[in-house]
Amino acid sequence: MGLLDILLGRTKPVAPDLDQLFALLSAAVTLQAAAGFTPTGHGAVCFATVEGAAFEQTHREVQALLDADADRSGPPVELRQDDYGYSWLVSRRAPDQLPQLVNDLHAVNSSMEVNGFGPQLLCSLAGFTDDAGRRLALVYLYKRGTFYPFAPLSGTAQRRDNALELRVKAALGDDLRIEQDLSRWFPVWGAPGL
Repeated sequence: MGLLDILLGRTKPVAPDLDQLFALLSAAVTLQAAAGFTPTGHGAVCFATVEGAAFEQTHREVQALLDADADRSGPPVELRQDDYGYSWLVSRRAPDQLPQLVNDLHAVNSSMEVNGFGPQLLCSLAGFTDDAGRRLALVYLYKRGTFYPFAPLSGTAQRRDNALELRVKAALGDDLRIEQDLSRWFPVWGAPGL
C-alpha cells in the first residue's frame, strides 16, 4: 500500500483465510447451545461462472475428488446454477458429519484458489435448522474472510429474520470472525445447500 492509497483512504483488501472455515465446528456447538440450531449436513460454495476448458477441468476434478470419499452417503456432489447466473458446488452429508462437510467446503475453495480461480470465489455456506423448522446459514465471504448469519423466513416472499441474525451474531462473536458491516450481509435467496 502506497502513500497515495493512504491519502485517498483506500485500504488493502483482507486476504482470505480458508482455515477460518474450520471455526464452523466450534460455532455449531455454540449455536446449538445458544439458539437450538443443529447442522443440516448441507453446504455449498458459490463462485462466478467462467467459460473455458481450464475452469471446467478444475470444477470436474474437485467434484470427482469429493465424490471419491468412501464415507459419503447419499447424493453425490452436485454443480448447480442459481437464478442470478452464479454456480454452486453443493455437498450433502449426514447432519452429524459437519467436520466432513467443512472439509468439503475447504477442499473446493482451496482447489479453486490453487488453480487460479480465487477471484471467482464468492462465498461458502453451511446450513442449520431448529426444532421449529427455521433455517439458518452461516455464510463465509471469501473476499472478506468473515462470516455472517442468513435466516430466510418461510414462505414465498423473500424476507429474512433480522432479529435471529443479530442474536446469532452476538452468540457467535467468540467463535467466528463476524462481518461487522451489516450492509455486506447479502441475502442468498434460493441458495442450494440452505
